[in-house]
Parts: sequence; C-alpha cells; structure tokens
Amino acid sequence: MNIKKIIKFSFISIIILVFLIASINFVVLEKNKKNNISKNYISAIISIQNNMNNILVDALLVEDLVSLEKIEKLFFEEEKKFEEEKEKEIVNNTESFFNKFVSNIYENEIVHEELNSLYTNEKIIEEAFDKIYKLQKKKIEIKELFNKSYPLENNIRKSLQDSIWESDNIELIKDYSDLKYYSKEALYQYKNKRTLSKWIEKAELLKEKINFLKWEEYILVVKNLTAYILELQEIESDEAKLTQQIQKIIVNNSILNKSIENKTQEILENFIKSNNSNLIFILIITIIFVLTVVYKVNKNISLSVDEIEEKVEKGIKEISLLNKEIETTQKEVVFTMGAIGETRSKETGNHVKRVAEYSKLFALYYGLDANEAEMLKQASPMHDIGKVAIPDYILNKPGPFNDEERKIMNTHARIGYEMLNSSNRPLLKAAAVVAYEHHEKYNGKGYPQGLAGEDIHIYGRITAIADVFDALGSDRCYKKAWVDDKIFKLFKEERGEHFDPKLVDIFFEHLGEFLKIRNTFKDV
Repeated sequence: MNIKKIIKFSFISIIILVFLIASINFVVLEKNKKNNISKNYISAIISIQNNMNNILVDALLVEDLVSLEKIEKLFFEEEKKFEEEKEKEIVNNTESFFNKFVSNIYENEIVHEELNSLYTNEKIIEEAFDKIYKLQKKKIEIKELFNKSYPLENNIRKSLQDSIWESDNIELIKDYSDLKYYSKEALYQYKNKRTLSKWIEKAELLKEKINFLKWEEYILVVKNLTAYILELQEIESDEAKLTQQIQKIIVNNSILNKSIENKTQEILENFIKSNNSNLIFILIITIIFVLTVVYKVNKNISLSVDEIEEKVEKGIKEISLLNKEIETTQKEVVFTMGAIGETRSKETGNHVKRVAEYSKLFALYYGLDANEAEMLKQASPMHDIGKVAIPDYILNKPGPFNDEERKIMNTHARIGYEMLNSSNRPLLKAAAVVAYEHHEKYNGKGYPQGLAGEDIHIYGRITAIADVFDALGSDRCYKKAWVDDKIFKLFKEERGEHFDPKLVDIFFEHLGEFLKIRNTFKDV
C-alpha cells in the first residue's frame, strides 16, 4: 500500500474514531436521562407507599369519627397517587440501539421483581386499612354509646345509694357496697365476663331487698355497659392482631425499599464504569492507530523528502485535531458528570458553570498560571460528583439533616475522590482533589479529613469559597437565596475560619468581576 492510500485510509479511520467517541458520549447522556426518569419513578412509588404506611399507623391512634374520616381521605389520596404512578409509561421497553450498550434501571429483572412485590404489598396495605377503618369506626361508635350510658349508671346508682343510706339497714349497705365494688372492678380494672356477670348478679340481688323506682332502667344500663365493654375488648383484640400484621408489612417494605435503592445505585455505578471503559478502549485504539500511521509513513522511503514532509505535516495536523477533539470530549464528559451530581439534588447546570468561572478567576488572582487556572476551571464541576451515591430523600430534604442523614451526606466527598483518583489523567486527578477537599475549612473544622490552613490543597480552598458563594446566592429545596449584604457579612466573619483569608481579600478586591460572572450565567 503506497503512502497516499495510507493517508487516505488514516483520514477515514480518524473520522470513524471521532464518530465513535461522540456516539458513546451521546449514549451516556441518553441513557442517563432514561435512568433518571426511572429512578424518579421508583423513588415516587417508595415515597407514596411510605406515606400509606404512616397513615395506616395513624389510623390506629384516632379517637373520634371526624379525625378518622380525615385519615380515610388522606389514605385514598395516596392510594390514587400510587395507582397513577403505576399507570405511567416510564420507559420504552422495546429493544433499541442504546439497550445494546447498557440496560435501563426499570428493565433490570431484580428491580422489576421487587417493584412487583411493592405493588402486592400495596394491595395488602389497602386491605389492612379497610379492616382498621371499620374496627376503629365501630370502636369509636361504641365508646360514644358507653360515654352516654356511664353517667346515667352513675346517677341512678347515687340515687340508690341515697335511698339505702336513709334506710339505715346494715345488710342493704353491705350489699350496695358489693354492687359499687363490682361496678368499679368491671368498668376500670378486670373488664371480664366473670366480673361483669357479678355486677349484674349483685344488682339483681339488691333489687329483691329494696324498692327502687329505677331498678329496671339501672339493670338495663348495666347490661348495655357490659355489652359495650365486651365488644370493645373483642375489637381491641382484633386490632392487636392487625397491628402485628401491619408491623410485618412495614418491616417488609423497609427491606424492599432498601434493596431497590441499593440495586438502583449499583446499576448507576456500573453504567458509569461501563461507559468509561468504552471511552478508554476507543482512546487506546486511536493511539495505536496513530502510531501505526506514523510507522508506515516513516517506513515508506520511496517518496521524496519534500513529499514526505508534506504528508507528515498533514498527518500531524490531523492527529492534533483528533487530540483536541478527545480533550474536548473528555472535558464535556467531566462537565456532564459534574452536572449529573448537581441535578440529583435539584440544582441547575448553571451552578457548575458559575463555580467553574469563579474558580478560574480566584486561581488567576491568587497567582496560579493560566494553564493551571484553566485546569481548575475544568475540574471544579466535579466537586459534588459523589452525590450520585447519596439517596434522594437526603439530597432533596427541605429541612435540616439529622445526625444519621448528615453522616451519610458527608460521605459524598470521599466517594467523589474514590471515583476519580484511580485515573492517571491530570484533569481527573485535579477533579479528585477538588471533590475530596472542597468541604475542608481553613480552621481545621471541615470534613472529611479535618485539614487546616495551607495543608488544604489550593484547589480545595478555591472551590470551597466559590461553591459557598454560589450556593448562598441561589435558591435550594431547603432555603431561599441570600441577599448580597448577608453573604458579604458572612465572608468577612469567616475570613481565616472557613475560608483562606487571602481568597476572601481577592473576592472583595475584585467583587465586580465575580458579580458579572453570576449575572452572565443566571438560572433561568
């Protein structure tokens, strides 16, 4: 094969390789979009079922019909949401070009089976609520009847007591004391058939010994109270059995929810690793191919020196363009992965753009050279990539974290470092440092390592102040954006505490430039 054919073949092959790299990047974006839709669907299903579990428990605690009706309405609303989510067409499950590279979360057999188990549990929860609702309604109605009858029994018994005291008959007083004793035992302590029967027996016995106008009414009230007590005991026994079943359902759901979350996270991690491997494979092929081209050109000695120089120059230019394309693609992938980490906590893509620009500006004024400042700009979007491993219920919690949630949230810095540090590429190495150290504080009270002062890498110190400035000035699910004066006051207070004092001084000296960046990349 002559040199012209080699160069022609090389040019076509380079175009194919570039197309492959672009295609893989496109697959990453498309599959990530589908996976996020599926993950949001799964999270919604789990959240709704947790709400149904909580309402089910609340139903056991109500004391009046109005509250019970409200709980029934809430349960039906959650049940309707659950059915609506089930009916949504989350993904296209037919075979597609993308499925040949990586499967969708929803299509995973284990996840699918466990979701079916959740659907089955939902039906069990509905049946349990129906039983609890009927028992509670009946219980409340009986209690209302009991509460109406009890004062009547008490008033009639007091009238009887007055008549007996007036008779001054010791035997009658003793029999009345027995009656009163068994009434208290039946109503407040034992509440069993034996005690209730004794109460009625004592009333019948006393009826034989003293004339009292309201005997028939009193005995009827006593029998009604006895029936109410026995029926309440039967209901409470049924409720106790149901409560045990509900607890088993809730525990089973908790295990299923955790299993689905873990499997979802595993699929996402495998997705990232799989596509990284594909990119690395294409890059290796590209390098081997370029070396082969150079070898063939050098080996061919039949051409004149001028022609060889011309062809080599052209080949070098093509290689340079390819390298630039690879670097551009790498930067796009880094930025996209950074944006993925942010969008999981409902933050915008412009957040990572602003942090990147702030970081470069800080780096230049701090004294880093232009190349290193640009490197930091490209690496800083990855500062929160570790958030892909944090559950949604923590990332998007609208209020403050508890201790356990804070502990889980703080792991994202170490996770991000471990994801990136295995690479030998300078950009990913820099991104690993940013991910690991951007939550360290100048006074040593940060995490995960508790570094202080200049022991914190300059990349970490710069990204820390850039990230905080943008976060405070932006709306989040747990807060509204701060006004500038409040942010400036905090920066002055945290000079030498949270932030490197030199960086705080740079911020205020060049405040106009930082505000210009913020205005340029406003959230839409």
